[in-house]
Parts: sequence; C-alpha cells; structure tokens
Amino acid sequence: MKTILIKNGTVYDGLGNPGQKADVYLADGKVEKIAPALSCEADIVIDASGKAVTPGIVDIHRHHDAKPLNDPAFGLRELRQGITTAVSGNCGISMVPRPEDPERAKEYYAFEEAVMGPIGLDGPVTYREYLDALRKADLPLNTAAMIGTGTAKICVKNFSDTPYTEEELEKTEALIEDALAQGAPAISLGIMYLPECYSSTEEFARILRPVGKYGRVITTHIRGEGDSMVDSVKEVIEIARKAGCALEISHFKSCGMKNWRKEIHRAIALIEEARAQGMDVTCDFYPYEGGSTALTTMLPPVFVAGDMQKALKKLGTPEGVEEFRKTSSVLYDDWDNFCITLGWDRIIISGVTVKENEKFLGMTVTDAAEKFGFEDAAALAAYLMYSEDGKCAIINMSMCQEDIDTIARLPYSNIISDAIYAQTDTPHPRMFGAFPKALREYVRERGVLTFEEALRKMTSQPAARMGLAGRGQLAEGAFADVLVFDPAVFTDHATFTDPANLATGLDKVIVNGQIVIDNDELVCRSAGRVLTV
Repeated sequence: MKTILIKNGTVYDGLGNPGQKADVYLADGKVEKIAPALSCEADIVIDASGKAVTPGIVDIHRHHDAKPLNDPAFGLRELRQGITTAVSGNCGISMVPRPEDPERAKEYYAFEEAVMGPIGLDGPVTYREYLDALRKADLPLNTAAMIGTGTAKICVKNFSDTPYTEEELEKTEALIEDALAQGAPAISLGIMYLPECYSSTEEFARILRPVGKYGRVITTHIRGEGDSMVDSVKEVIEIARKAGCALEISHFKSCGMKNWRKEIHRAIALIEEARAQGMDVTCDFYPYEGGSTALTTMLPPVFVAGDMQKALKKLGTPEGVEEFRKTSSVLYDDWDNFCITLGWDRIIISGVTVKENEKFLGMTVTDAAEKFGFEDAAALAAYLMYSEDGKCAIINMSMCQEDIDTIARLPYSNIISDAIYAQTDTPHPRMFGAFPKALREYVRERGVLTFEEALRKMTSQPAARMGLAGRGQLAEGAFADVLVFDPAVFTDHATFTDPANLATGLDKVIVNGQIVIDNDELVCRSAGRVLTV
C-alpha cells in the first residue's frame, strides 16, 4: 500500500472543531501523522492548497443491501458524493436472514424489490453467509450491515397479522442475537411497514432484548410519520426503554400539511425529555422535502389482512379495486393513511419494472390517472401494485422545509441519504446527491448549519452512533478515509425532475489509504472493507 502525504490543506477533524492548516500523512491504511509542514517521504504527494481535507462521509441509512453482490456499478454514485462508509439493513428491511422456504423468500424479495432492487434466490441465507459474501466481493467503499426486525418476523411467521406465539418470539429474538453476536452494529425496525405494523410495543421490546444486552442501538422507521407521528415517537422511546438500548429515530419528519410547523416540536419535546432522563435517543434526516418508498406502503393493513400476495391479486379485480378505494378513504388510529393526509397529487411514480408502465414515471398518481383514462387515482394505484407485483417505487412530497431545518439544527441529528435502490432511471435525487446538497444548500446558501457542524453530522457523529471505531474523523490512528475538495465547488446536480446526475467537485476520495476517486474519476473499486463491531 502506497504512502500518501496531503500538504497545505485546511484540515477538519469531523468532530465539529474549526479547520486548521496542516499536512496529513497516511500509511498502512491509517492516519499516521497530522501536523503543520510535515517533511515525510511519501509515494504520493497531494497539494491541497485552498482545499478542505475532511473525513470520508458515513451514511448510516442506505438500502444497498444486495448491490455489492449483484451490481458492478455499485460505488460510483456513493463515492462521487464523498461516502466512504455506508450502513445497510435499514427500516426493518434487510437481505438476510432469508426465509428458508424458497417460495416465501421469493415473496419477500418481490415485496422489497421496490426498496432493495432485484435480488434473486442464489445469494446468502443467514447473516453470517451475507458477511462472508461481502468479504469475498470487491467493495468500492466500506459497508456495515444491520438486520431488520421486519425481515426476521417474515422468516418466522411470514406476513401474518396474528400476534407472536412464545415460540415465535424466541425464534425472532434468536435471529437478532445471532446478528449482534457476529458484529451487526445495530438492529433496525420498520414499524410502519407490513408485517411489523401488526406488532405491539411489548412484542418489539421482547425481541429486542439482545440489543440492550450487547449495548447497541435500534434504528427505527416509526409507526406513523403523519397524524400519529407524536404517538409513534412516544412508542419507540418506550420500546428502547424496555429493551434497555439506545435509539436512533430514522428519517425523522412530520408528514401531512396540516401537521407542518407544529407536530415536530411536540415530538422533539418527547426526545428531549427522554434524553434528560438519561436515555440515549438521537435522530437523523435527509435534506429533501420529499421521501421515497414502495407504493405498497399505501395499502391499509386491514386490506392486506396478513397476506400480501392475496392482497396484490385482489387489486387485479374490480371488487379488489373498490375495496382498496374504500379502505384507503378512511382514517385509522394505528396507521397513517397518506392517501388522505398527503393526497395522491403529492405522490410521484418513480420506479417500475414493467416496460408498459414506464409512461407513468415522473408523474403524480393523480395526473397519470387523468391522462391515461383511469377512473381515479386509487384505480391507477391499484393497477400499478397489481401489474408490478408490488414492485412500484414512489416519491412522496410530504414535508416542509421549516420542519427539516428545525431537525437539522438539533445537535444530536445526523444527516443521511435513505437512498433506495429500485431498478429505475428516475430515483429519488438523494441517491446521487444528499451530502453535497446538504453542504451546498444548508451550509453555503442558507446558513442553517456551519461547515463544521454539517461535517460532524455526516462523519464522526453517525460513525460513533454505529460504534464504527476509527471512522468518520481525522485523527492520528484513525482509518484513512479522507476527502480533499474545495467546499465552494463540491456540489450536487440531482433534482426531482432530473435525478440521475452524479455529484462533482471531489479532488480526491481516499478509502483505507487508497485513492478511489481522482478528480471525479473512479480509479479503484476494491478499497472497501466489511465493518463489524
């Protein structure tokens, strides 16, 4: 491995401290020395005059689970926005553990294809096998992997809407403990999603006992992000309290226009109260007003009734469409109905797998239904879920900027991308640009955060949250994940109307002491490592 000397740059440690003029010497994959005017001999000398030298970005919320194993293009979109470490297995959704029954596994992977992309049944089954497969792959960046409680539940009881039996609780808890024992940094929950929406607070607390035992963290997509958001935050705090573990509230937000500028403050008060009581509660956010997920999240649980395949087949019948229309026109106490609180006119069709459905891409469900002669938006949504076998991805324009800024300013909030990997040419722009967008808009243009604050929220703070020692900071002895760039030049180009555009402006991206991006050109695809704790 070649030694690297980065000279004349302004070094930011990622901990929130002001930048200092210094040189950085990298050797054997580590930061060996940081000091002014170093005179070390080095194989490669980088002149960083006028540039920032920072830690690599740590994205603790991406859905790239399968991509290192089945997508040769994986890495470019990530590295071009400065991501040197990424964590998968979010929102209760993970590639493993896989149901043992091939038909159940096929059903699960079809259900989650709108989030993880195509997978297939020739890959790993257990968490151990998944880590082994990652270690054998050429990794362009570091990756760590959680498992999701939704995946674990499907392994044990498929999409059933019945309560756990004692035996099922024990099996699910064992799957979680197994992943933690092998170094999973955290366990994720997706309480909004099927089949987790059928689980109770007590059931979650029970299966998550191993997280407290191992001193790790749960990351959670809460039960509702709209009308029930405050109660949902209260619930996950209670789950963490009972499980005796730390809590990261994933993509913290308040959805639905009537909730804007109000409910987020009530939820923050709950977090602050828990923190004052000694609980370890934090949150994260992505710097966009729109989110992205699967269209099947708009299916009321009462319509699915514990059988996703049956529900999707129903959507192909006039009776099923009418049932969906009726059930999606009702407000529920225990499920956020975005069909009402957000509206189909704020739901954009972003990913399809059937070629004849490509004509809908980039349009709202309302506009597409009108243009192509559907009875109403519900009829088009039903058609898409049926014809796509549940694999349709959407973007929901659900948030207001003022609320996002409020979350951004919280000292304990982390910046994430929440990139989903549906097979589409029209992804959410966060796939390509979340972090440079945060630096461009939230730092340079609007001054919501200082450069140092933003860096901390995307480097050392998320790395520490996941227990990834030596990552996310520039310090002697830390791993050599380093960016060199002009903060005035590094920027995003992905927008909602034209999303598939790479970020530009990175002079150097270094992963474990190897240059992987050189003036925006990918020069190495194998410098990453599998990270466990």
